[in-house]
Amino acid sequence: MDQPADPRTTDLGFARVDIDRAHRTGDPEVVYGAGKTPDQVVAILRALHEKHPERAVLATRVAADALDVVARALPEATVDLVARAVTVGPLPETHGTVAVVAAGTSDAPVAAEAALTVRVHGSAVDLITDVGVAGLHRLLGVRERLDAADCLVVVAGMEGALPSVVGGLTGVPLVAVPTSVGYGASLGGVAALLAMLNSCAPGITVVNIDNGYGAGVHAARVARRSAR
Repeated sequence: MDQPADPRTTDLGFARVDIDRAHRTGDPEVVYGAGKTPDQVVAILRALHEKHPERAVLATRVAADALDVVARALPEATVDLVARAVTVGPLPETHGTVAVVAAGTSDAPVAAEAALTVRVHGSAVDLITDVGVAGLHRLLGVRERLDAADCLVVVAGMEGALPSVVGGLTGVPLVAVPTSVGYGASLGGVAALLAMLNSCAPGITVVNIDNGYGAGVHAARVARRSAR
C-alpha cells in the first residue's frame, strides 16, 4: 500500500528535501554540494527556492565545474568563488553582527564559507583577515571590532593558536574553526583542532576541520538572539 506523501519533504527521486526545517529551526535546509552532480545541486536549490522564495537558500562545497552549471541553469543565483558556494534568493534582514576572523590568506576559503553562511542565516558580517599570531600587532589593532561583535568565528590553520589569543582578549562568544592549512605535522588540520580543543582560554566552542558552515550557523544564531 502506498504511503501518503510527507508534506514536510519534497521527493526528488535521488533526495528527499527537508522543506519544513525553516519552520522547525528558523533556517531552511542547506545543500552540501560535495559528492553531488551539478544537476542534483541545481534540482535541490530549485526545490528549496520554490518553498522559500522570500529568503536565500545556500549550497556549500560546490565543485568548480558544478559552479559553472549552476550559474547557467539558475541565472538568478549568486556564486561565491572563494567560498565555493551558491545562493539563490534575497539575503534576509540582518540582526546582530558576527566578526569572522581569519589568521591568514590561506584560510580565506573557510572564512568566506563562514561569512556567507552567517549572512544567509540572518546576521551581519565583519570580515577581519590576516591577523594571525605571527604578527600580534595586527590583531591588537582590531580589538575594538572584536568587542563590537555579538559573536566571533575565528579561523586558523598551522598550530591553531589564534582562537586562544582572541579568547584571552575579549569575552565575546567565540567559535573556533581549525583549517587543513599547514605543513606535514599539521596532519591536515588535526594539530590545529587539538590545539583549539585544549585551549586554556575559557568559553571557546570548536567545530570540525574546515567547517566554516557549521561555525557560521552557530554564530548567526547567537548573534540573532543577542540582538533581540
